[in-house]
Parts: sequence; C-alpha cells; structure tokens
Amino acid sequence: MPKVPNIVNQRPRTRSDIEMFITKALEKILSDKEIKRSHHQQLKRACERVLEEVHNELKGTEQDSADSSSCLPLPKSSAGSLDAEKYILPFELALQSRTPRIVVTALDGLQKLIAYGHITGASKDETNPEKLLIDRIVESICGCFTNSSTDEGVQLQVLKALLTVLTSSHVEVHEGTLVLAIRTCYNVYLGSRNLVNQTTAKATLTQMMNVIFARMENQVLKSSPHKADLAAMSPDKEKVLESPKENGEAEPYEDFHSQGSGSIGRHSDSLDPEHLPVEEDVIDEAMVIAQGIISELIDESYNEASQKDLYRVPSQESMAASEQTEGMTMARFSHIQEKDAFLVFRSLCKLSMKPLPEGQPDPRSHEHRSKLLSLQLLLGILQNSGPIFQSSEMFIPAIKQYLCVALSKNGVSSITEVFELSLAIFLILLSKFKAHLKRQIEVFFKDIFLNVLESSTSSFEHKWLVIQALTRICADAQCVVDIYVNYDCDLNAANIFERLVNDLSKIAQGRQAVELGATPNQEKRIRIKGLECLVSLLKCMVEWSRELYINPMAQIQVTETSSDPMDEPDSLQSNGSLRGSTRNSPSMLHSTGASDETRQFAVQKQQKEIWEQGIQLFNRKPKKGLKFLQDHKFIDGSPESIARFFHKYNDQHLDKTQLGDFLGDPDNFNRQVMYAYVDQLDFVNTDFVSALRLFLECFRLPGEAQKIDRLMEKFAARYCECNPNLGLFASADTAYVLAYSIIMLTTDLHSPQVKNKMTKEQYIKMNRGINDSKDLPEEYLSEIYDEIAGKEIKMKGGNQVGKQLVSNEKKRKLLYNCELEAISHAAKALMEAASHVEAPFTQAMHLEHVKPMFKLAWTPFLAAFSVGLQDCDDQQIATLCLDGIRCAIRVACIFRMELERDAYVQALARFTLLTAISPLTELKAKNVDTIKILILVAQTDGNYLGHAWLDILKCISQLEHAQLMGTGMKPKNAPVGFPTRDSISLSVESFLSDHLDLGSDQKKLASAKELITQACSQSVVVAVDRIFTGSVNLDGDAVVDFVKALCEVSMEELKTYGQPRMYSLQKLVEISYYNMGRIRLQWSRIWEVLGDHFNQVGCLPNEDVSFFAIDSLRQLSMKFIEKGEFPNFRFQKEFLRPFEHIMKKNRSPTIRDMVVRCIAQMVNSQAASIKSGWKNIFSVFYLSASDPDENIVELAFKTTGKIIQEVFHNHFGIILDSFQDATKCLSEFACNPNFPDINMEAIRLIRVCAKYVDEKEAMFREHNMEDVTVAEEDRVWVRGWFPILFGLSCIINRCSLDVRTRALTIMFDVIKSYGSSFRVHWWKDIFQVLFRVFDILKLPEQSSEGDSRSHFNEKKEWMTTTCNHALYAIVDVFTQYYDTLGPILLEDLYQQLRWCVQQDNEQLARSGTNCLENLVISNGTKFGDEAWDMTLHCMLDIFNMTLPQDLLTWQPNTADREENSFALMHGEMEAVMNAVGGDMSSGSGGVMSEDSSYKRHGKDGSEKRSKRKIPQPKVATDHKVFSALFIKCVVQLELIQAIDNIVFYPTTSKKEDAENLAAAQTQTLLDQDDNQQHEDQGMYPFLSSSRLLRLLDCLLVSHQFAKSFNSNHVQRNALWKAGFKGNAQPNLMKQETQSLACALRILFRLYLDESRQDAWPEVHDRLIPICKDGLEYFLTLRSEAHRDAWTFILLLFLTKVQKLNDKRFRAHICVYYNHLCDMICLDLKPELRTLLRRFFLRIGPVFQIVPPPL
Repeated sequence: MPKVPNIVNQRPRTRSDIEMFITKALEKILSDKEIKRSHHQQLKRACERVLEEVHNELKGTEQDSADSSSCLPLPKSSAGSLDAEKYILPFELALQSRTPRIVVTALDGLQKLIAYGHITGASKDETNPEKLLIDRIVESICGCFTNSSTDEGVQLQVLKALLTVLTSSHVEVHEGTLVLAIRTCYNVYLGSRNLVNQTTAKATLTQMMNVIFARMENQVLKSSPHKADLAAMSPDKEKVLESPKENGEAEPYEDFHSQGSGSIGRHSDSLDPEHLPVEEDVIDEAMVIAQGIISELIDESYNEASQKDLYRVPSQESMAASEQTEGMTMARFSHIQEKDAFLVFRSLCKLSMKPLPEGQPDPRSHEHRSKLLSLQLLLGILQNSGPIFQSSEMFIPAIKQYLCVALSKNGVSSITEVFELSLAIFLILLSKFKAHLKRQIEVFFKDIFLNVLESSTSSFEHKWLVIQALTRICADAQCVVDIYVNYDCDLNAANIFERLVNDLSKIAQGRQAVELGATPNQEKRIRIKGLECLVSLLKCMVEWSRELYINPMAQIQVTETSSDPMDEPDSLQSNGSLRGSTRNSPSMLHSTGASDETRQFAVQKQQKEIWEQGIQLFNRKPKKGLKFLQDHKFIDGSPESIARFFHKYNDQHLDKTQLGDFLGDPDNFNRQVMYAYVDQLDFVNTDFVSALRLFLECFRLPGEAQKIDRLMEKFAARYCECNPNLGLFASADTAYVLAYSIIMLTTDLHSPQVKNKMTKEQYIKMNRGINDSKDLPEEYLSEIYDEIAGKEIKMKGGNQVGKQLVSNEKKRKLLYNCELEAISHAAKALMEAASHVEAPFTQAMHLEHVKPMFKLAWTPFLAAFSVGLQDCDDQQIATLCLDGIRCAIRVACIFRMELERDAYVQALARFTLLTAISPLTELKAKNVDTIKILILVAQTDGNYLGHAWLDILKCISQLEHAQLMGTGMKPKNAPVGFPTRDSISLSVESFLSDHLDLGSDQKKLASAKELITQACSQSVVVAVDRIFTGSVNLDGDAVVDFVKALCEVSMEELKTYGQPRMYSLQKLVEISYYNMGRIRLQWSRIWEVLGDHFNQVGCLPNEDVSFFAIDSLRQLSMKFIEKGEFPNFRFQKEFLRPFEHIMKKNRSPTIRDMVVRCIAQMVNSQAASIKSGWKNIFSVFYLSASDPDENIVELAFKTTGKIIQEVFHNHFGIILDSFQDATKCLSEFACNPNFPDINMEAIRLIRVCAKYVDEKEAMFREHNMEDVTVAEEDRVWVRGWFPILFGLSCIINRCSLDVRTRALTIMFDVIKSYGSSFRVHWWKDIFQVLFRVFDILKLPEQSSEGDSRSHFNEKKEWMTTTCNHALYAIVDVFTQYYDTLGPILLEDLYQQLRWCVQQDNEQLARSGTNCLENLVISNGTKFGDEAWDMTLHCMLDIFNMTLPQDLLTWQPNTADREENSFALMHGEMEAVMNAVGGDMSSGSGGVMSEDSSYKRHGKDGSEKRSKRKIPQPKVATDHKVFSALFIKCVVQLELIQAIDNIVFYPTTSKKEDAENLAAAQTQTLLDQDDNQQHEDQGMYPFLSSSRLLRLLDCLLVSHQFAKSFNSNHVQRNALWKAGFKGNAQPNLMKQETQSLACALRILFRLYLDESRQDAWPEVHDRLIPICKDGLEYFLTLRSEAHRDAWTFILLLFLTKVQKLNDKRFRAHICVYYNHLCDMICLDLKPELRTLLRRFFLRIGPVFQIVPPPL
C-alpha cells in the first residue's frame, strides 16, 4: 500500500511556469480539431480570451528571475504573480466538452496548477457563494467520468487530478466535496474496464484514506485546548456518496452501492497465502504501473509546505447542517478533518453492508467488487489508525453502530474473500479496539466465528480461515488473558475462552467435522492448526506467568537440535501475535491491589460456575434449579424475581421446553410466576399477531391442553389490559379464542404432517361468532391468515438449522447457507442491540489470572495432546503435542496445581512406552522424542514437579533397563546393579533379531535399530545423569520430593521378581554425595527420606542388595561424620539411624556382622568427630549384645570396651549425651546368657562408668540437656547415676544367679561408695530401682503345668537368694545413710517389708522379719516419734496379716482326695512343724538353735538355707492353703522373737532364761542389777510405755490364738488327717509360750522400771490377769510335753514375782496362791519345785505368818 513520501525539493517555479501551464494547455485545446465544432464555440472563445488576457498581463509585469532558491513557485499573493483562478472558465468548459483529448488536456492542466499551488480555490464561488471555488473545480473534475464508456485516458486523468486535490497541501476539500471525489474514484474502480485504471483507482482510494485519517490524527494532536471549538457539524454531505445523482444527470453507475464489478487482488494481510488470484501476472503489472502513477503525483503535489496546518472555515452548507443523521446523535467534532474522516468511514461501512444479489455470487459483479473494496479500505483504515481514531468519541460509536453491524453480515458470507476480509478486520478490532467493543467481540466469537468452526456443514475454506485467525489470537498473551477475564469471569457474558479451548481441542483430536469430501491432507492441516492454537494458548500462559518461574538449572539440550521454545524471548511473537507487546510490564503485574483484583475475578468465576450449574439444573428439573439459585442468592423467592430471571436469560440459557412446562404448571406458585412473567411483557400499541409472537418466542408451548389454556388465558387478559382502547375485541375471551385459532392455524399451515392445508375462507369461517357472538372483520382475519402463512410463529432462535446428516456436497452447501443466514440474522440483531451498550472492559494485568484459566482448560488440552500422540505418527503433530504437554506442565508447575501437573506428566510418561507392557521393538520416533521431552521437563521444572517426579524417575529407570536390553545383556555372574561395558554381550542387532521375526521387513528392522540407538545414545545418558547431578540446584522442598520418588522407584527395582536392579539405589547414593553440602535443615529432610529407604533396603532378604546398601551407607556416614557437628545438633544421630534399624530388623548373620563392622570402623577412625551419633552406635551394639553369634557379640563388646576405656577417658565431653545408652548397652551385654565372661566384664565396665560419673560430675552439670526441666544439679543423676543403677537392676532382674548376684553386689557397692554425694530426692529414685528387684516376683504365673513348675522353682530360688541378698543390702544401705533416708523412705521400706512377709516363701518371710528387726535395732536410737509410730504400725500390720486364722475355720472337702497327694511336702512340713512344735522333734532347742544361728549370722544363714531345694506342690488347693498357713505360723514366731530382740536386744531373753534355770538349779536368786544391765541393751529405753503396751497387745493376741488352736483337738486332728502333719498332730506351742514369755518380760520390765511409774497402775492391772490366766491354763494341760514347754515361762514368772517388793508380792500372791498350791500336786521338774518352795517360804514373812529370816 503506497505511503505518503517525504517532501522532495523541486526546482524553483517562476511566472513563466504559470504562463506555461495555462497557455500551453489552452493552446493545446485550441489546436485540437474538435474545437471547431459548433458546440465547442464557447470553449474556443473562452480559451482565446484567456490567452489574450494572460499575454497582456505578462507584458506589463517584470519577471522576477533572480530568486532561484525556492523549491516552489512564488505564492500567488507575491508581487507580479498571475491569478490563475481567474482563468478557470475555459478549463471548466473543456471538462464539459465530452471530447476525450480536450478533457484530458484540461484535467492535466488543472492537476498541475493545483499541484504547484497556483490554484487553491479558497475564494468564494461566484456562481454559488455558499461554496468555495475548489468545490466547483472538484465537481467539474468528477463530472468527467460518466460511465464505463468514458475514455480510459480521461479515467486515469480524473484519478490523478482528484488525488492531487486531496493530497495537495495548498488545497482543502471537505465534507461533500471530499465525499464526491472519493465516490468518483470508487466509480472509476467499479466502472473501468482497464485493469491499470482499476488498480490505480484502488491505490488512489487507499492513498486518500491514508491522507484523510493521517491529517485528522495530526490535527488533533497539534490542536491546543484553548482553540475555539468548531460548531457541531453533521455528515449530511455523505449523501453525495450514497446518492450518486449529480447536476441533474442520471449516470449509469449512480447506484454503485448496490452493484458490483470484477474481482480484486489479494490484500496484503491475506490470512491464506495459498489462495492466489487467477490473473496474477496481469495484476502485478497493473500494480506496478499504478504505483508509478501514484508516486509521480505525490512527488509533484507534496513539498515542505505540506507540513503546515491549513484551516478552512466551514461552508455555509456545513454550518447549517442538521445535527442528527440517520438516527445517530452526533457529538461536536473537534475540527473539520475529524468530520471528514467520520463521513468517509461511515460511508464505507454502509457500502460494505449492501447485500449481494440472490443466487450464485459473481466475482465480476459490481456488488461483489464494491463489497470487497469497501472492506479492504476499512481494513486499511483500521490498520493505520492512530490513537485519536482508537479513542475518539465519534469513531468508537461509529465502529459499534456501523462497522460491527456490517461485519455481522459479512462475517457469515459464503464468499471466501468477504469472509476473509471480515476476519482480518475482526482481528484488528480485537487488537486495537477491544476495550470499547466488549459485547461486540462476544457476538463475533460466540455467534459467528465459533459457530462456523463448530458447524458440520461449513466449508473447509471457512474453517481454515477461522482457525488461521484463531492462531493469531491465541499467540497474543494479553488478548488471551483479556478474553478469559472479561468473558469467562463475567456472569452476563459467554464462556468464550472455555468454548474456544473445547472447540480447538476437538479439532486437534480430529473430532471436528470438516467439509464433505475434504481430503486427508486438508483434515491433517486443520488438525495441525488446532494443535498450534492450543500450543500457542499454553505458551501465552507460560509467557504471562514467566516471572513466577524459577529454572533450577541451565537449559540442557538432549540433542544438538533440541531447544526450549518456552524460554525463547521472542517465541510468542514469532507465532504471529496481534500486537507487538504481549503483556504488561512487571511493575504493572505486581501493582498494588493485584491480589484483591485477582480474588475478585476468582469470586466472579466461581459465582458464574454456580450460576451455570443452577441453569443446568433448571433445564433438567426447574424447581430444583430455582431452589439452587435461590440458595445461592442469585434470585429471591418472589414470583416477580423469578419472572425477571426468565425474561433475562431465556434467550440462550434456559431450556424453552422446561420453561413452558413450568409456566403452564397448575401449581399455585407456578401460576403466580406465570402471571408475573406475562405482566412484565409490554403489548401497548402492538398488533395482536406481533404480541402473540413476542409472547411465544421465548418458550415452547407445553403439550398439555390445560397448560396451554392457562397461558393463553393470561396472554389475552394482558393484551386487553395493555390495549384498552383498541375497540376490536368485545372482551378478553375474544382475544383468548383468537390466540388459540392463530396457534392452530400456524400448526396447520406449517406442519409437514398436515396434508390438507386450511384455506383462508375456512379460517374465517372457523372464527365466526367469537367476538361476543359477533364476527371479527373479515379483512382483519384475512390479514392474520396472510401474515401467518407468510411467516411462521417461531421461538427466538428457532430458525437455526440443527445438525443433519449430509449426504452430498449440494445438500451441505444448502444447509450451510441456511445456517449462515440464521447466524447472520441473530448476530445482526445482537450487534445492533449491543451498539448502544457500554460494557466495561478490564485489561488483565496480574499473573494469577493464568491459574484459573489453566484449571478450566487443562482437560481439553490433555485430551487433544493425548489423542494426537496416541493415534498419529506424524512427526509435526507429535512435536506440537509434546510442546503443548511441556507448556502445560510448566503452567501447572508454576501455580502448584498438583492434580493437573501429575496428569500431564503421567501422560508424557505413558507415551514414552517405557512403563508400558509393549516390547521395546514397538518404539517409534515420537516415543523417543517423548523421552527427550520428559528428560527436559525434569531438568527445567524440577523445582515444581512434586509427586510427579515418581513417573519421571520410573521412566528413567525403565530407560536404563531398556539401554541394558538394547545394548547388551548382563551375564548372570556379574554383580547385581553394576553393569559394565565389559559385561555387554549382546549388540543391538542381536537383540532385535531375538525379538523380531526373521522374516520381518528389513526397513522396519533398520528403523527399530535406529530408534533404540537414539534412546540409548550417549547424549540421552548424559542428559539423564544431569538430572541427578542437577539435584543440587533444586530447592529444599523439590529435592525432598525428588528423593522420595527416587526411593520409591528404587524399592520397585529391588523388589523385581528374579534378579533385582540397583540403578536407582546407586543414584540415591550419588545424589546423597551431591547434596551433602546443603544446609543442615534441608539435608535433614532429605535424609529423613533416604534413611527410611536404607532401612527398608537393608532389611530385604537379598543379602547382596542389603550388603550394597550398608556399604553405601557406611561410605556416606564416614563422609558426613568428617564434616563434624556443632553441639546440641542431632544430624549424626539421624544419619546413623538406618544402621540401628537394619540391626533391629534384619536377622541375617552376614548383614548383622556387616553392620557391626561398619560401626566399629567408624569408632576406630572417626571417634573424635562423632557427636550425636554415639547414641546410634550404642544402640547398634545394644542390639548386637543379645545376638547368639559369637563373632558379632565379641566385636561389638570389644568396640564398646574400647569406647569405655579410651573414648570416655579422652573425649568424655562429646559422648556425654550418650552415656545412658552406653550403660544400657553394657547391661545388655551382661544379660546375654551365652557368654558368661562377657557378662562379668560388662558388669565391671559398668562399675568403671560409675567411676567416670563420680570424677566428671562437674561436666555433667555444665552439659546442656534436651529436657530443660531438669535442674543443673540433677543432671548428673539423670544422665549418670540413674542409668548405671537402672542398668544394674535390669541385669539383676534378667540374668542367672551368679550374674545377678555379681550385679547386685556391684550395685550396692556403687550406692555405698558414692551415696554420700547423692541428693535427698535422688534416693527416692534409687529405692524405686532397688525395689525393682522384687518386681519379678509380682509377675503372673504361667498357665501350663510345665511352665508353672519351672516358674515356681525360679521364683523360689529368686526369693531365697537374690531377694534375701537385696533385702539385707537395702537395710544395710538404709542404716548407713539413715539420717538422709529415714525421713523420706522409711515408710516405703516398711511397705516393701510387709510385701516380703506376705509372700508364700518361708525364707523371704523370715528375711523380712529379720530385716525389720535389724533395721530397728540398728537405727532405733535415731527414731523419732513418727518413725516409731510407723515401725509399730508395720509390726502390728504384719501381726494381723500373718495370724493363721484359717487353722481354726478350715474344713475338709467331701470329695475324694488322693492320700498321697501331699507326700512330697513331707520334708518341708516336718521342718516347719519342728519349728512350730518343738516337742514333736529331736528337741525344742534343735530348731531354735538353728533359727537363732540364722538370725545371728544374717546373710550367711540365708546363703546356707538357699542351698535347700524345696519341692514344688503338685496338686490341690488345700495344699496351697496349708503351705500358706505354715508360713504364717513361721512369721508369727519370727515376729514374736523379733519384738523380743528389739525390746531387749538379741540373746538377752535366752540368757535370762538360762540364768533363771541355773539359779533354780543352784537354789540361788539372781542379782537384780546384773539383770538390769542386760535389759538396758535393747530398744526398751526408746519405746514409750504406750508403744510397749501396743506391742503387748499383739503378743497377747498371738498367745490367745495359739492357745485356742492347741486346745481344739478336733480341728488339729482334722488337719492332721488332711495332710497337715508332722510326726504328730499340729500344734502352736512355741507361739503360745514365746508370745506369753515376751509379754511377761515387757510387763515385768515396766513394772520394775522406776522411770515409768506413771504406767504402773495399768501394768499392774494387766499383769495380774495375764499371770492368773497363764497359771490356770497350765493347770489344765494334760500333755507332759506341753507342760514341759511351759517350764521356762513358769521359771520366768516365779523368778520375776519373787523379786517384787513385799507390797507388790502380797498383791500378786493373793491372786495366784490357790493356783500355786495346785501346782504342788503336779509332777514338776526339780527347778520348778525349788522355785515354788522359795515362793512359799516368802509368803510366811510377807503375810507375817512366820517371822522374817535373820
């Protein structure tokens, strides 16, 4: 298209030039032979007159030839210049002469005079003062062209003259004159038969358009705001163009708007370069000639003066013009140039709307050519439009009202050229004017172009042009995002973006129907275009959101030719975008309020989706749909609101059938809605049929007659209400019946099923008498009949042609034309309705818009690309699909859309065929490309892949497997997971020959070989390796996802049936090395995953795999430990945890040995660098300590010993955190029963640890702990002492006798040795540990008989050994640290003693009482009142708990019992009975002497007794009862003796008895003072009288119980028969006598104690009855043995009473006298008789019977 050239300096013009232009032209006219004709006489005279005037004027004027510097002739106002305008008349006459040569000469002269500025025409026209002279000149020039017969030279000269007029800087033409000039050029183009003239005319028009609109832009830009506004001017003179009658002449082409001419050349912006014009060479030649003519004219007419702004006062005609034209209210033009441009633009729009003739279009017709030219000129105007045109208040409405309406008609034209130009104009509008044309663009997309694309009948050319236009649209990121934001997020707009993507997806899948008979190549081309559009859309999204993308590594090419199109800066523009810049600047994208605006659009989109869901629900079930919309606040529940909703959305959204059924429903609410719906219709001044059409066009009448009746009834009422003064209907009933009849008539006339159509007469007859028994006018009914017959009543949109089966090309074209017509009518109506609507258009500016866009469209994208890769092997299609998938992955990654990302990655992985069951031989080129793209995605989008890494790494794993299969097979003996080049034994050829038939096509074999070679190429291997090496560049979250996926793939490889693969496991080791330099926070997250994987791998049954994993773990650990660790960090602990897990779970000796050796190597080489890892090390050794394998245990213990001996000594500070683990580990070594030497050595090392704790106490205190609640002074206890003691207690509880005895000894040695440094509250924990020794006895017994017997034996052994030992040791510790322990632990100790006494073990029960005795004797002097109370409470509890009450109440069972069932108890029973009843055995002193020896020697006695094996009871509940009763009897005896020993000190009572006996035998009386000295050695001085009396009560209870049992001979005999036996009937003689003896000693001690005189009365009152009862009981005894048992009691009684003073003696003898006399009758022992004699001898003096002895 020619452009306005720069100003060319021309040689200066002088006065002779003007003379030459005028005279030469006139002389040439006069020389023409035609001038002599009569009708040219006026012309001839005018020429001669002018020549004479010019000659005369020149004579009187001097020529000025000196000034030659000017490039233009002097202005006409200069001195001596000629006024050329005075000589216009001959030129005008010449133009009217109709002689071609004269006209050409005149036109040429005028053109030169105008071009060089000699004629400006600015003066008034003398013939018509309302016009300027230039207007008359232009009219004359235009009049030279009359029709197609006009001389071709004249046509060309007219074009040159008019172009000069419009482009000259000296002349101004405006309004009507301007339009006339353009119309003339237009007519020349249409009417000329010369191709050069046609081309010149078209170029002239194009140049005129450029000049007109360029001048407008420049004028507005240079105008100052303070300049006076021009008056409002109307474009009424455009009538010149639209009404081509001029000067009263009727020219043949006056109606050129409705006529056409020949075809046109292709415009420069053709959308389809493949379509070439038929006469290409001819047109090219004509274009060259035309361009030369235009250039010459422009060079002549433009100079530097053209840069000046010329203003012209509007003509009177313009000033008086109406302000309204054709229904459009015009705003005030800013200047005349703007008005000129507006007039031209509107005229062209109206020209483009002129309809074409019916029938087959003729490319040579005037109408056809006119339409094409007008569209081309409009396209040029829009392409070159400036900012003023794009924002003017005049042009934007004009575009809406004229251009868009014109495009709505031309955009559905069946003529390809018209359709193509319409698309090109639409693209310009979308690019430059979309902000003002929101509704119009929606109509273009929704109702025109997408309909054409979706139609099954549209031609291939139309589809191709549409999809080419869409290709350019989809390449503009700004445009794409704007479409989504303004339409898909607008509740009142269509989902254009969604529909566009869906349509393109169908096309890309090959599902979209193309023209009938289209070739496969055409189908492929359009499919490729669809894919290109989809890829462009995705690239736009990538481009739009590129600032959110972070590439973890440099772009890595798989091959030399591969590249990353998404990262090329100009990739979007290279696809042909609509604009130079595709997006806003980053600052705009991140402007303030971006998130709020994005959120607002997201909310709008969500609301729209909900609204659409409600509409869909309504179309299925109206009531549910309305309820849904009401719940979401789109409508309220009122009938009026629902009716408004129906009116607003019934055009395109609501199902008209469902709407009709809803409105006709008899339900009350539905009826109210129907009434409101009809009441909102306005029928005022509307004829009846039109009203009925309006009523029925928005819904389909229901099929039920009653529903129709209700609707028609309301319609009739509403029509009569709106037209009360119509006077035609008598009532609404008439309108109701007439409406029914019209519906019936429509059905009758237009239904194909009705054969016999109703005639007009029949219709009139049918409606007789309906108007209140009168007839409606026949003319009225006739008009109704004619209207219905001519135009069927249809629903709005009901004339659209539905999808029909197309069987041939003729039918397709017919259907397509019908469809285009329907689209045209609908689009025009919508466009006209939208022309006055101002809809705000939002320019997208924010990155976040892409996320909802992609979320909406990802499914059709994926479907298109998947189908393309699946069904087609074409390389171009495959490349596009792969590019699209890659872009989609990028978008999904950027916005963290996991579902979408995973779907695309899985699709990509699936198309590699690596994870499919298909054999490797089915690999194709597209699969190889997919592999490369997959690798590239992994390299570039690694930071965003998340879970999708799994699919990628699976493919990489299978790729490596395929490489092994394709390049060679690994021998069976090769190490698993370590394929080498030397192990390859099969080549590609041999592999393929094994997998392909020998008869296969050689070409296929070669292709498969090449593809496998590509997949196994070194470049692919290197690219895969870079994925792993590039893991160091991934961010913290991404690398964790990467490692997780790789671990999962590795586990799948290792679990492969047969021979596992270790490719991924090797890669895990590699990336561990690569990423070890990360910050510890990230590395800990990585290792959390890796460590768990090594845990699993190390426990697999395949030892080779586990061995490799452990060895790799060892290497990584050594490297990691070398890096060191800061205090209070735990990275090493986490790193070494897999060793611990493997050791715990894997039972393979080989693997366990490997783990121990790895740990031992770490300790030997990196001990100084290990910090928190010591915990794991000791944990591994702890797990190995219980292993049965000698090598494992010895190596672990050796290493542990080295740690204790060396590392503790040199680096105790770094191992302090793991001190507890060390002691735990040693205790476990000590508990392994298979290695006794290691047991003892481990206990020794624990003792060494205790030494370290004592020496490093300060280090323990200063060391930080994880538990901040532990006080600083307690840290040594928590970290040091407690673990040692607890570990020893574990050994005691778990090990054999010798080991636990050693541990028990060490434990108490540690406590005794270091207890002085223990704090008070530590002792509570210590005793909790000590008491754990007894916990094993509290466990439930085993259920089976064998286990029960074994458990019984173990328990008995435990009680008689360890518990005894521990009990005495505890008392020793308590005694040693009583000052500290007494106040806090005495009660706990007593409680433990109570528990011991309650056990069914004689030895433990004895030990409990003995320990109680020893504790009190050792510490009683330190007891306070509270301690003594606790002591007495404990003793009283033991008395009560151990009193064998069941001896008195036991009854034998009636069932048969085996007599020998208790024989196995005989040995023990006999021993007990000997202890209980001394007279039944070898003598009372035998057992008691042994008992006393045991109590005297303490632990030695317990060890001695522990050697005796106690048989286990076999059966019977009674046996268990008897055993428990025996033990209670023993405890009672022990407790009585303990009280005696506590109060009077051990052996004191026995000595006293011996002394009493000796005194009786020698007949002497003991010295009171010596006896007192012995008695003062016990706890008697520290016990208050009340406490002694409480003990006395216990003793008396025990005594009374024993007497009761001994007196009950029946019960004793029953027990004896039941098996409760010794050598004789059971008895409790010792309990009976010893309890009483102890009680008497206490009473007499109190009775004789001068310091306790306050207790004497109570003692006296209690002593006498006790003694009396005892004497009475003795007198009742019949058994000599029983009386002998009482001998020492009587000796004690008689001796003590004998020592009383006379007063007390008198009181006692009065009570006992008779009993003593009775005793004389008994056969007493000599000792008793001696004392009785002495007793009676004293009675005499005391009672003064005899005088006192001298």
